[in-house]
Amino acid sequence: MQLLQFLSILFSILLILFVLETTRRGVLKERYALLWLGAGSVLLVLSFYRPLLDSIALALGVSYPPSLLFLVAFVFLLAIVLHYSLVISSHRDSIRRLTQRLALLERELEEQGRRK
Repeated sequence: MQLLQFLSILFSILLILFVLETTRRGVLKERYALLWLGAGSVLLVLSFYRPLLDSIALALGVSYPPSLLFLVAFVFLLAIVLHYSLVISSHRDSIRRLTQRLALLERELEEQGRRK
């Protein structure tokens, strides 16, 4: 087993274990853990089964198959970052609406306090 293959297997296993542990503790929510578990699983399969990695690399025209692992990892990271960007944008809109509603409620309470 080559050093790069060993390191990619080790990294994939550590990633999967870390995601499972943080999900178990409630630090990472399940819907976000799925992306990380998917990435770790794909990297683990490609790291263990070298002929699959070689055939995919040949089909894509990648001359050094282990570099395909980095491409796959990069694509998964881009997908995760895009997903988090969408979630953050949604949360930002929700926070803005809640802040506006809170301001209206505070104004209403102040007006009621003045009437008494």
